[in-house]
Amino acid sequence: MDPLYMALSLFRRRKFEECVTVCSQLLEKNPYDQAAWSLKTRALTEQVYLDEIDVDEEGIAEMLMDDNSIAQVTRPGTSLKKPGTGSGAPSAGMRPTSQSGRPLSGFVRPGTQSGRPGTMEQAIRAPRTAHTARPVTSASGRFVRLGTASMLSTPDGPFINIPRLNFSKYAARPNLAKALFEYIFHHENDVRNALELAAKATEACQFKDWWWKVQLGKCYYRLGLYRDAESQFKSAMKQQEGIDVYLYLCKVYVRLDQPLTAVEIYKQGLEKFPSETTLLTGIARIYEAMNDLVNAVKYYKDVLKHDNTHVEAIACIANYHFYSDQPEIGLRYYRRLLQMGVYNAELYNNLGLCCFYAQQYDMTLTSFERALSLSGDDATTADIWYNVGQVAMGIGDTGLALQCFRLALTSNNDHAEAYNNLGVLELRKGHVDQSRAFFQAAQMLAPHMFEPHYNFASLSDQVGDLQSSYGSVKKAVESYPEHCDSMELFSQLKKHFALL
Repeated sequence: MDPLYMALSLFRRRKFEECVTVCSQLLEKNPYDQAAWSLKTRALTEQVYLDEIDVDEEGIAEMLMDDNSIAQVTRPGTSLKKPGTGSGAPSAGMRPTSQSGRPLSGFVRPGTQSGRPGTMEQAIRAPRTAHTARPVTSASGRFVRLGTASMLSTPDGPFINIPRLNFSKYAARPNLAKALFEYIFHHENDVRNALELAAKATEACQFKDWWWKVQLGKCYYRLGLYRDAESQFKSAMKQQEGIDVYLYLCKVYVRLDQPLTAVEIYKQGLEKFPSETTLLTGIARIYEAMNDLVNAVKYYKDVLKHDNTHVEAIACIANYHFYSDQPEIGLRYYRRLLQMGVYNAELYNNLGLCCFYAQQYDMTLTSFERALSLSGDDATTADIWYNVGQVAMGIGDTGLALQCFRLALTSNNDHAEAYNNLGVLELRKGHVDQSRAFFQAAQMLAPHMFEPHYNFASLSDQVGDLQSSYGSVKKAVESYPEHCDSMELFSQLKKHFALL
C-alpha cells in the first residue's frame, strides 16, 4: 500500500500518532515532500486542537490588568461585572452564588465557577470548586501548558523551526499556509508569529479571503486586542456569514462587558441561521450570567425544542426549577439526563436532593450512596457529605448531621458552608467558643456569604461583644440587603451606638 495513502487513512480514522510516524518516514526519504509535510502538520495540530469558542476562561491577568475603559456605574441589567442588578435574580438565601454574586449554573462551563473577583485578594485565593490549589491562571497560560505537554522533545529538534521560516513565501501558497498557521497557533501556541503569517496571507489574497480575517481576529483576541478583533470579525462577516464568526464576535463583546450587544449579535445570527442551538445557548448563557433566569430558561427551552438531548439546557432548566421550589419538575429533568446515559456523582447528588425535597424519601439515601461511590475528587465528596448533612438536619437527626459536616471537612478543609452549619449545631449544644471559631472560619473562607456573618453577629450580640457584632452584621447586610434579620439587628446596633 502507498505510505501516503496509509497516512491519509490513519488521519481520517483519528489515529494521529501513527499518522505522524508514517509521515516522518516519508519525510526522511524526501524532505521536500509537501503532501507528507502538510499532512504531518495537520496531524500534530489535531492532537492538541481546542475549540476556541467554548474554551474561554478569564484569569487573574485579564481580570485585574485589563486596560479597557468601562463605565464605573453601569445601568441595571447591562453589565456582567455587577450581575446582581439583573431583573429576575434569585434570592441569595435560596441559590448559592460565586464570589462575584453570580448564581452557580447547573452546568460547569469555563468561568462559571470562579466569577470576576472584586479585589486582588479574592482573585489570588483559590476557588473552592477548583480541582487544584492554584488560582485560575490566564487563558494564555492554559494554552501554553496544553501545547508544550503534547510536544515531546525529539532528538533531531522540533519538526518546524518557526523563527527561520519565510512567512512571505508560505503566505503566497494558501494550501500550505493554512495548515502551517493552525500548527503555529494551536500546537506551538506562538500567537505573534501566527499573527504575522495571517497578516501576510491576508495581503497575498488581496483581503478577499474571509478565513484569514477570522484567524486574524482570533490572534488579536488571544493578545487582548479586542477592538482589533471586533473589526476583523465584522469584516469577515461581510464576506461570509458563518455561525463561528457570530460566536467569535459575541465572545469579544462579552469580554468587553457588553452583554446586550452580544445578545443582539446572537439574534442577528438566528435570523440568518434559524434554529441554530449554539446561538440559542449563547443567548441563554448571557441571560443566566446577568441573573435574568426567566429569559435564560426560556431560551434553554427553545434549545430543547430543536435538540432534545442537549445536556446543558436540561441541567440548567432542572437547576432553575429546583431553586424555584419546584423539585418535582427538576427531578423529571434529572431523570431525563440519567436516561440519556449521563452517569456521574453530581447527577446522583442532585437526584438525591430533588427526591428529598419532593418527599420521595425512599430514593434519597440510595442516590447519595451512589453519588459517594462515583465521586472522583475530594471537593465533590465534600459537597455530597454536606448535602447528606442537610438531609439529616431536615429529618431532625442532628447527630448524623454533625458527623456528615465533619466528614465534609475531612474531604475538603475549606468548605465554608460546613463550617457555618457546624457552628450552628455547636451553638445548640451550648459550646459558644467552638461555635465562634467555626463562624470565623466560614467568614474567612467565604466573605461573599451572608449566613456566617449574621450568625457570628447574633452570637456576639448575645455575649455582649457589640463591636464585633456590628462589624459582622454590616458585612451581612452588604452581602445580602434583603435579609430581614440582618437588617433588624443592624438597625438595633446603630441605635445603640448612636445613644453612646
